[in-house]
Amino acid sequence: MPRKPSLASLSINAGAPLPENGRAFRHGPEFASTFHLSGDVDPNAYQYGRFGQPTWTSLEQGLAQLEGGDTIVFPSGMSAAAGILTSLLKPGDTILLPSDGYAPVRFYTEQYLVKFGVKLKTIPTQEIDNFDFSGIDLALLETPSNPMLDTFDIQGVAAKIHKSGGLLAIDNTTLTFLGQQPLALGADISMSADTKAVNGHSDVVFGHVACTSQALSDKIRQWRKFSGNIPGPMETWLVHRSLSTLDVRLQRMCDTAMLLAQALYEHPKVKSVRYPGLPKDPSYNIAKTQQQLFGFIISFELDSKCKADAFLKACSLVYEATSFGGVHSTAERRARWGTDNIAPGVVRFSVGCERADDLIYDVMQALKQL
Repeated sequence: MPRKPSLASLSINAGAPLPENGRAFRHGPEFASTFHLSGDVDPNAYQYGRFGQPTWTSLEQGLAQLEGGDTIVFPSGMSAAAGILTSLLKPGDTILLPSDGYAPVRFYTEQYLVKFGVKLKTIPTQEIDNFDFSGIDLALLETPSNPMLDTFDIQGVAAKIHKSGGLLAIDNTTLTFLGQQPLALGADISMSADTKAVNGHSDVVFGHVACTSQALSDKIRQWRKFSGNIPGPMETWLVHRSLSTLDVRLQRMCDTAMLLAQALYEHPKVKSVRYPGLPKDPSYNIAKTQQQLFGFIISFELDSKCKADAFLKACSLVYEATSFGGVHSTAERRARWGTDNIAPGVVRFSVGCERADDLIYDVMQALKQL
């Protein structure tokens, strides 16, 4: 039997055309707002730029191969989340969101869906495994959570929510499809803010949704069509280009994150460290069974707001910024936003592609100045 290539190898050419003499490995972006359309409407033909276009199709086909389900691309991670919530919920339905997850998803639900009759429940990620999902129509959850990296058993939760008649969507931004496969573990939907590691160069805002059910993806795709939440062809092509280096970037980032987490764990000026790859971390037992990677994000606590701010200023290789998953290491004092119930000295650190010895030296010298 021929050996099936890994997802890491498939990602290099996912969604690319078949080899053809004299042609590029990947088609360039196609800029078009409208397409030739004579006679009766052909539902399989490109018609108008808001409905569909070839650059989207190439990336969606590649992502579907990697995610294991039909995929819809969006101009941001938030628009991907909004597409799930708005297209799949109706008045009277109940949505479950993590109380310690990405705050704008909660805000969107509170501000734009609750007033139309959607009911909202929230729960800390650490309590999800023991939650009774009766009455939950849709759960959009994160594992590992952002920013504190708590986990839950996707397979077990999927079984429980399906038994109650609900749907499970997983925000997989912190790991990507190379680090975790939510659909293979039983989730109905996997979404990602591709602004982060999938694109990985801090130059594109993007997102996607993948579904095991064609009926679900049809509803989400229709919402994109009529809401106008569509990505541009150049951004789409840039994300597609970045798939080719995703595995290389992730391996470098995650390997370095493990070394840095161990160094932080042993440092006397660090009060606590959260990283799923540390054997004593609360997330470790679940992470080692359902994740292919432990991730590139580390959250650690310093004594105070002032110490955290001083640490960030003392780093020379680390950019102080609010996103994560790029080739540059970035970090921020997460409590500055006032949206997460975390200690003021907590730093969320996204490990980039710098050499491990250089980055660890930089972090250690910054801690030494505190």
